[in-house]
Amino acid sequence: MKIEQIESRKNMLFMVLGMVFLTNAIVAEFIGAKIFSLEKSFNLPPFQIQLFGGVFNFDMTAGVILWPIVFVLTDIINEYFGKKGVQRLSWIAAILLVYSFIAVRVAMWLEGADFWIGSGKSSGLTDMSQAFNAVFGQGLMIILGSLVAFLIGQLVDAYIFKKLKDRTGDKFIWLRATGSTAISQFIDSYVVLVIAFYLGGNYDLLWVIQVGTLNYIYKLGMAVVLLPVLYGVHVQIDRYLGIKKTH
Repeated sequence: MKIEQIESRKNMLFMVLGMVFLTNAIVAEFIGAKIFSLEKSFNLPPFQIQLFGGVFNFDMTAGVILWPIVFVLTDIINEYFGKKGVQRLSWIAAILLVYSFIAVRVAMWLEGADFWIGSGKSSGLTDMSQAFNAVFGQGLMIILGSLVAFLIGQLVDAYIFKKLKDRTGDKFIWLRATGSTAISQFIDSYVVLVIAFYLGGNYDLLWVIQVGTLNYIYKLGMAVVLLPVLYGVHVQIDRYLGIKKTH
């Protein structure tokens, strides 16, 4: 394979990985406004977990559904494009989140058309404009909290991943993938909830700690579960780029 062809494939790979990374990161921020019950979603009885002096169930932000995909993409980008590749995409994502924050604020400021305001009565919504602002207004603080948590988490993840790779070389992909995720997502899981729900939504601090812990358990568990996917993607990328170029 010619060098020009390899470089072209490498650029295409970075673009595709970057687009999927950015899409999942941004969508995760918006759907994070919803707190869902894992047990009810799968018709399971409440788990009744004893945690921090209280009894809790698996109530998590909907954003955690997509974050495992972001973890895998972060590790893959770091593996093939280094810490700078992750940092570059992380800053782009942060800028796009700020843009989204402004766009939503403008949309909330606009006055709703008369026919649209009452269009949700059949669904029990007397004022669609209020419903829109309630959902996306809550999402604004989540975007702000997620922005801070996301940047801290990604920068920490990239740093730890690089340090582990410097020590392990091309071996032990699982170690640097789970190790970097374990530390970075511990920070991310609590920072976003403190800003978005404790400071922005007046939620109880005990609830924030409980949900943050459950979110972290889920993220760490999914990072382990998705290790075969991570290895499988590595194999496919090696074939796409060429083994010599990859090494």
